[in-house]
Amino acid sequence: MAKFELKLPKMGESVAEATLTNWLKQVGDTIEADEAVLEIATDKVDSEVPSEVDGVLVEQLFQADDVIQVGQTVAIIETEADVEVEIPAPAVQPQSAPESVPQPEVVQEVSQRVEEAVEEVHQTVSSTEGRFYSPLVRNIASTEGINQEELDRIPGTGKDNRVTKQDMLNYLENRGSSAAPVVQETPQPTPVAAPAPTKAETPAVSVNGEDEIIEMSRMGKLIAHHMVDSISTSAHVQSFVECDVTNIWNWRNKIKNAYQQREGEKLTFTPIFLEAVARALKEYPMMNISVDGDRIIKKKQINLGMAAALPDGNLIVPVIKNADQLNLVGMSKAVNDLANRARNNQLKPDEIQGGTYTVTNVGTFGSVMGTPIINQPQVGILALGAIRKVPAVIETPDGDFIGIRYKMFLSHSYDHRVVNGALGGQFVKAVADYLEAWDMDREI
Repeated sequence: MAKFELKLPKMGESVAEATLTNWLKQVGDTIEADEAVLEIATDKVDSEVPSEVDGVLVEQLFQADDVIQVGQTVAIIETEADVEVEIPAPAVQPQSAPESVPQPEVVQEVSQRVEEAVEEVHQTVSSTEGRFYSPLVRNIASTEGINQEELDRIPGTGKDNRVTKQDMLNYLENRGSSAAPVVQETPQPTPVAAPAPTKAETPAVSVNGEDEIIEMSRMGKLIAHHMVDSISTSAHVQSFVECDVTNIWNWRNKIKNAYQQREGEKLTFTPIFLEAVARALKEYPMMNISVDGDRIIKKKQINLGMAAALPDGNLIVPVIKNADQLNLVGMSKAVNDLANRARNNQLKPDEIQGGTYTVTNVGTFGSVMGTPIINQPQVGILALGAIRKVPAVIETPDGDFIGIRYKMFLSHSYDHRVVNGALGGQFVKAVADYLEAWDMDREI
């Protein structure tokens, strides 16, 4: 039998690590090729890691909540090696097989590396209190001069009260001002960096016996941090434009049944709006940028992020790459595909990376308008309000009159560090102009 190293696969150019969230197979379980062994999570996407071979799981090198680098071995699978069977026999009369067949050098080398890795893991997670500490937590403690006794006093929020990376970061942030006892025999070294500015303390929340305490999900925590970071990074400004989409409303009603019969899926308003946004970004390329310190990165590709609500209440933003190169049919299929797979947790890490501008449809939930937060490192985000049937003044050569029209608000949030009010307003007005000039005779 040979031992196969199951490694964390590459999940995209910008993804260097992932958090192990759950083992789907336990030690001793039989595994088939392409069968999922464990679940991992990156910034926003949960994925499964499948086995590349048939065999039996014999080692788990990481535990839940551990952070794993791309390329690291996460598990050892014992499998039948063809090379062992193909060892040439000597040209003599066959004799009874020995009790143990020596392994080939390659297999022995792999087995030795596995044993060393397992031994290293076991050595790094030892604790005077019997608690489990991941290699990452141990490394942080060593770097920051935290001894074993102090480490044992840090409260853990992970599974079975394990100390996570975030627990360590939170502890280090408050370490200087906390009242936690310090071991006298091993005084802590004086920090080299200047102390962080004092933050305003958040008032304590009172809890009584009738209140329900709900732990934030991993994705919810990531979204919360991402939103706070965006507010502290970008100077948010909003521009609002009301848009008459009566022609689009009537045109879609006219062709939607035929489109569904022909393409096998529905034509929603979202791809129509995204097409207009992509056209406006080509006209105003300085909205398709990112900020890197004192530099402005002008993006060549137009990659539209499409905010999608998930069944659990969280949010994810899949990205339509090169959106300006798609016709309306291609845009519609991309929107439907990403939205369906987002709801079923089937997105790949690459499919939420590389966005250059984001669109969110707040009208889905009945909101007339909104002030969305910029999705960093982008500089703009457009909120699509609900389409409403309203009375409006209609101008004609014969005079003005009141009529019933379908209208909506476009809410544009942009980064005032690099986008001034003129550009921000002109961009969202261009989107509205494209929508209002919709050709009722357009074919799809």
